[in-house]
Amino acid sequence: MARVPRWLGRIGRGLAEMSERLDERRAEVEKERDEPGPEPAAGVTAAEPAAPPARRTVPPARGTASGRRPDPAEAVPWGVRVAAEAGWRLLVLAGTVWVLMRVISAVQLVVFAFVIALLVTALLQPTVARLTRRGVPRGPATALTAISGFVVIGLMGWFVTWQVMENIDTLSNQIQSGIDDLRNWLLKSPFHVTDKQINQIAKNLREAIGANADQITSAGLEGVQVIVEALTGILLVFFSTLFLLYDGKRIWEWFLKLVPAAARPGVAGAGPRAWRTLTAYVRGTVLVALIDAIFIGIGIYFLDVPMAVPLAVFIFLFSFIPLVGAVASGALAVIVALVTQGVFTALMTLVVVLAVQQIEGHVLQPFILGRAVRVHPLAVVLTVAAGGMVAGIGGAVVAVPLVAVTNTVVGYLRTYAQQQSGADAEDAEDGAAGEEAGAPVPGEGPGKTVGEDAEGTRNAEAKDARHAGDKGAGAAGGKGAGDDEDPAHEE
Repeated sequence: MARVPRWLGRIGRGLAEMSERLDERRAEVEKERDEPGPEPAAGVTAAEPAAPPARRTVPPARGTASGRRPDPAEAVPWGVRVAAEAGWRLLVLAGTVWVLMRVISAVQLVVFAFVIALLVTALLQPTVARLTRRGVPRGPATALTAISGFVVIGLMGWFVTWQVMENIDTLSNQIQSGIDDLRNWLLKSPFHVTDKQINQIAKNLREAIGANADQITSAGLEGVQVIVEALTGILLVFFSTLFLLYDGKRIWEWFLKLVPAAARPGVAGAGPRAWRTLTAYVRGTVLVALIDAIFIGIGIYFLDVPMAVPLAVFIFLFSFIPLVGAVASGALAVIVALVTQGVFTALMTLVVVLAVQQIEGHVLQPFILGRAVRVHPLAVVLTVAAGGMVAGIGGAVVAVPLVAVTNTVVGYLRTYAQQQSGADAEDAEDGAAGEEAGAPVPGEGPGKTVGEDAEGTRNAEAKDARHAGDKGAGAAGGKGAGDDEDPAHEE
């Protein structure tokens, strides 16, 4: 029992000594922290202080000097950020165009009818304006022009149908004779075509027709629906053209009210220019197509090709499809000449078609259309192809005028935006000049400007002159204050 207190005493003394050493070490550390630097060592001059003890530094985290992680948006390269910004905007535009195309495809008949009505209106509107200037009321002038235009179009269709029905028997006999001549020529040609091969080709054609009899029958049944849709489209075109000719200005004003107020001046200026471009395109295309039809029709008439006049009408109608229509109508004339009159007549017909089309492309279109429709030929080809793929023949017809009008509108809006930017810059300069003119006068206090100082000077001079006049008047005749008018009131 006597040994226990000794053992506890040794532990207590050891803990006391350890506490004293810790206090001494803490005091030394605090002293070193408070001192500005270590004492210079022996043999080291004051000009060369001892180097501080090396301390281990922890390198900062990658990306920033402070060691924190960078913002993810700042870590993305600038080019990738620009591409991403442009990418999602392009996706939004593509989605908008896709939705618009879906809506148009759902009401395709109505859209095509309205577009064709716009083209017909662009063709007939100058006639209405001419009749109105000569004193004819707008209602009768519109009705007379629209009815006359559609009567002419109907007579053209009736004439083509009548000519085909009148010459169908003769044409079928000539086609059969031409096929026999072509068969004999192939048998005697250097291509070494045998009679067995020709019979096999004819047999394959008959089998193909027999195998697709159901599809041909269904196509015939669908032809009734096509006729109904065509009649509906014709009625829509007629009434749309009538209202556009009569009330086009108010329709345009109503459309402008739907445009946001900020963009309304630009759209109001682009509309008339787009209409002039469309009118120039339609009138020029009609004139070029008429010249093509007349000269090619005269050529195939003198070559004794059957149905020369209906073929000329087909050439006129197909000329509204740029590039593709001229090739298709010329190929039709050459094929009819080949199967009815032989190879030589077909070659001469090809020469006539190519000559007229070359004159059209290099002389007529640049001279007639001029700079009204400035669309590159590559853009024309791609536009016609895209329009044909999306909406068939109708899309190919309206593709080029749509691109021409879009080109005009975009060019005008770009110029308008530049002019607005220049006007805003001039207004900013004028505002800055006005602020400089209204700057405070040095030494006159913070609230007094140059203009105010000049105005005060003028008022003081007028007041002095008024007092001088009052004194002179009193000295001369002793007039009262009410006898003279107040100059301030006169002013």
